[in-house]
Amino acid sequence: MFSEELKAFRRLGFRHVLLQALNFASVIASGLMIWKGLGLLTNSESPIVVVLSGSMEPAFYRGDLLFLTNPASERYHNGDITVYKIPGADIPIVHRVLETHDVKSRGSSVPNQRLLTKGDNNEVNDIELYRGLSYLERKHIVGKVRGFLPYIGYVTIAMNDFPQLKYALLGGLGLLALIQRE
Repeated sequence: MFSEELKAFRRLGFRHVLLQALNFASVIASGLMIWKGLGLLTNSESPIVVVLSGSMEPAFYRGDLLFLTNPASERYHNGDITVYKIPGADIPIVHRVLETHDVKSRGSSVPNQRLLTKGDNNEVNDIELYRGLSYLERKHIVGKVRGFLPYIGYVTIAMNDFPQLKYALLGGLGLLALIQRE
């Protein structure tokens, strides 16, 4: 079944395989640079996130792809949809701002904004999710939702739910990069 491909692979030679491996590495590095560039442009550690639960239904459904920005000068208001990350938690949470409070910090004339959030589909606010914090601070906010694409993120969810699919996809892409003759 794969005998023809193996013969073709052997005929390519070491230099060609090395060139293809470098091309593949270049594509991966370009993707990472684009991701970091978007992060700098949007002032967000993660400019794109996938909704993983139904806590924001009907606004967003599981698998929706969200686009975020986090301008340092912009304040958050009641009703804004934010993505936040609590220290020690790996997965960011997408919820709506329920309350905002300005707190004067010592030695600063600019008030520090504190936020209380809640999922649209949840009965209670998120204080239980904050792991001992009473409110979210600006440092916990990943960004504000600016737009979304419905259901596009299901690919990410499928790869997280089935790691074999992720490895098969990456392996297949790597193999195609190596045996490509361009």
